[in-house]
Amino acid sequence: MPELPEVSGLAGFLADHLQGTVVSKVQIVSFAVLKTADPPFSSLEGRTVTGVRRFGKFISIDTGGVSFVFHLARAGWVRFTDSPTDAQLRMGKGHIAARLTFNGADGPRGFDLTEAGTKKSLAVYVVRDPQEVPGIATLGPDPFTPAFDADMLAEILGSSSQQIKGLLRNQGVIAGIGNAYSDEILHAARISPFATAKSLDRETVQVLYDAIHDVLGTALAEASGKPPKDLKDVKRSHMRVHARTGQLCPVCGDTVREVSFADTALQYCPTCQTKGKILADRRTSKFLK
Repeated sequence: MPELPEVSGLAGFLADHLQGTVVSKVQIVSFAVLKTADPPFSSLEGRTVTGVRRFGKFISIDTGGVSFVFHLARAGWVRFTDSPTDAQLRMGKGHIAARLTFNGADGPRGFDLTEAGTKKSLAVYVVRDPQEVPGIATLGPDPFTPAFDADMLAEILGSSSQQIKGLLRNQGVIAGIGNAYSDEILHAARISPFATAKSLDRETVQVLYDAIHDVLGTALAEASGKPPKDLKDVKRSHMRVHARTGQLCPVCGDTVREVSFADTALQYCPTCQTKGKILADRRTSKFLK
C-alpha cells in the first residue's frame, strides 16, 4: 500500500506534469470506484489543473472549484503516460479503474488508476472541496506539519491504551503512516509493536518521534522526483524489517520475524524490539509489552 512518502512523491510528480494543463477526458471504468455523484465526474472536463495536493494517503487534483481525489488503497497505483490514447475503455475490463487525459502547452499526457487483485478498495471522489471526503475530514495531524511535535505525540500516546503498531496506522490519529512504515519506525525506535501506547515514557516518546521523522524523512527524500514506475522499488529497497521475514536484521544480525493476522502481517526484530523473545503468531502467542 502506498504510504506518505510514495503518495507525496506521486503528488509532486503529478503537480510537475499536470499543473496548467486542461482536463480533456475522464473515464470511470468501474463505477464501484466512484464514491460521489455530485458534481458529476464529467464536470472536470474542460477545466484547468490549478494544483495537486496530498492529504494523508489521499491525492487531490484541483481544477478551480472541482477536485478529483483518489486513494490508492492496498493495490492501487498510477500509470502515467506522455502518449495517451483516446480509445474508449470498456466497463469492468482489466485492471484499469479510471483514466484521465490532459492537454498541455507542450502536448497531451494522461494517467490510469489501476488496481491489481480481486479485492477492490481503490476510491475516487469528485468534490467541490477535498474536506468533503470523509477520509480526509477525519485525518489526524500530518507528521510533517509544524504543530506535530514531541509534545503532541506524547499527548496522543498518553490518552490511548491501543497497541502502538495499530495506533501508528490509525489515520484518524496520525495521517499517512501504514503497515510498512509503522514496522520500520518501530524497528528504528526499538519498540515492540505490541507495547501499549500510554505505557511509553517521555524519553521513549522522543525516540519514537525522532524515528518517525528520520524514517519518513529519508523515504520522502528518496521518493521526491521519481516517476510512479520507480516508486515501489525505491520503497522496497530501503526497508530493514518490513516484508523481510527470514532475512538478517541489518542492525543486530538477528532473524527478522513475522506475526500474521487475518489479512495482513507485521515484521519485527526480536533482539532490537522484544528483548529476544519471538512471537510466532498472534493467534497462538501472547503479546509482548
